[in-house]
Amino acid sequence: MPDPSDARLPDPALVVLVGASGAGKSTWARARYRTQEIVSSDDLRGVVGSGPHDLDASGDAFDLLERIVAARLGRGLTTVVDTLGLDPARRTAWLVRARDAGLPAVAVVMDTGAARCRARNGARERPVPAKVLAGQLATARDVGPVLAAEGWDVVHTVADDAQGAGPDPQGSRGPHERPASTSTADDRRSSQGLRVVLQLSRFPWGEEPGQWVTSMARAADEAGFWGLSLMDHLVQIPQVGRAWEPIPEPWVTLGAVAGLGTRLHLGPLVSPVTLRPAGVTAKAAATLDVLTGGRAFLGLGAGWWEREHAGHGIAFPPAADRLDTLEATIETCRALWAAGTREHEGERVRLPETTSYPRPVHDVPVLVGGSGARTLRIGARLADAVNVRTDQVERALAAVRGTDVRVTVLDLPVIGRDRDDVWARVERLRGRTAAATYAARTHAGTVAHHRDRWGALAEVGVDTVFLGVPDLATPDDVAALAGLTR
Repeated sequence: MPDPSDARLPDPALVVLVGASGAGKSTWARARYRTQEIVSSDDLRGVVGSGPHDLDASGDAFDLLERIVAARLGRGLTTVVDTLGLDPARRTAWLVRARDAGLPAVAVVMDTGAARCRARNGARERPVPAKVLAGQLATARDVGPVLAAEGWDVVHTVADDAQGAGPDPQGSRGPHERPASTSTADDRRSSQGLRVVLQLSRFPWGEEPGQWVTSMARAADEAGFWGLSLMDHLVQIPQVGRAWEPIPEPWVTLGAVAGLGTRLHLGPLVSPVTLRPAGVTAKAAATLDVLTGGRAFLGLGAGWWEREHAGHGIAFPPAADRLDTLEATIETCRALWAAGTREHEGERVRLPETTSYPRPVHDVPVLVGGSGARTLRIGARLADAVNVRTDQVERALAAVRGTDVRVTVLDLPVIGRDRDDVWARVERLRGRTAAATYAARTHAGTVAHHRDRWGALAEVGVDTVFLGVPDLATPDDVAALAGLTR
């Protein structure tokens, strides 16, 4: 789930609010968390008693609170405990529950002046008695050293003037962002220095496939994406959808997009070398480069899904042979794209001539997709970039160290407008996977959350992010992602 505040607190986590009455705990929590994530003793008094100030119902309310906290932590879900948080015994019990659940434990201390607490308390319909409030303020004043001794993973203090502030606005500059973009019309980069490519994986195009594809491409161009990429599969893969859902042939589809006159760079991510002879792939990429005025790229992989090969009558050799073919395909493409028509005799390929026109307008970048040791070695030796998942960046960086080969990533996150929208998407998409597990796996969050996450990738040397969103369906969905490209 997304970062809940400008403090970048861990999430999911147990979050215990600490402060006297009137300190602003509930206001701070509501500005950052979903209603369902906040477990409030006052609200529970209203459930089991006559209202939030029914002190006679406190025992039942806290019994219910403890059960809810235990249930949510047991499922790995963010749980915000909205009580005074001044009772060390209760705090310790919640801390133990978080440890048992394997979740980080956060104490949020509201550093609110006594005068402001008294003023807010006095304005309430049923204020806390002055003597009681004085005791709370005294305890809150000395709580810092106690919390430090209790062993909380994070003790976050909220300044008096920041309690009502909401989360970072989507698209605002985060700690990993550069002060300004250095992009040009032909090489758009975000303020973080990243190229961002929209990856279309699902095609809910209804009765107008061509119109859907072109409208999505135009929306990507208007949103500032550097490029558009398509998977190259003959059957929709199970990680994305059902086998009977449409997945178009990428070169034909990219050719249609090339005619729109956008500034998008276009290519497949990635094309299995088992599906087409190397020379045919070279010809397709060169043609696309000419049609786009020099904005084609070629993602290549060794192929992995035997089912689509068998179902279409295509051989599926062992992994070692497929990797040999990957090397040979890159060599063939380079030879056929080079100037002249002479004979080519290389490490793996011999061609009696290299007559293949049109030639590309520019040096078509070759990206090798995959994280296996030999795949990365091939990429580091023969390609312009290697493409891996976001959790494989360190391995890729190590493989290309000392070369000019770039590292790009394929990111498949859930992205929502706000925390409630993110959670609704998680619930809709997770299937039988536990919500917390699915949210963690997809880095579910808002645009602002993902900008911060991508900033960390840019800092370690990632050049390009290929963004595949699981529920991308309309041009409006693409427009909502524009904050990631700026």
